[in-house]
Amino acid sequence: MKRMITLLIAIVAAAAVCLAADAKAGQAVFAKSCQPCHGADGSGNPNIAKMMNVTMRPLGSADVQAQSDDDITKIITTGKGKMRPVTSVTGKSLDDVVAYLRTLKK
Repeated sequence: MKRMITLLIAIVAAAAVCLAADAKAGQAVFAKSCQPCHGADGSGNPNIAKMMNVTMRPLGSADVQAQSDDDITKIITTGKGKMRPVTSVTGKSLDDVVAYLRTLKK
């Protein structure tokens, strides 16, 4: 019985590792889908901000980082303000991008 429980715990732990968001993969998705507007470091592309007449909050700022993963995912998928939904980022890639955004925390 102890072996069965130990095996079950090992399987669950392995599954959790496999399903965990991958910040490195998220960085690649960010570079392709987000960087043109948000800049390589997430501080915002000043030309896009000027063109759209908006102020872009740095993605590493305390107010952005205080948002939940679900809130950030919703912003990516549905847009916010003048930001349009990013329909090319779906599934696990969304989790990966959020994991990458967490690495930008200042």
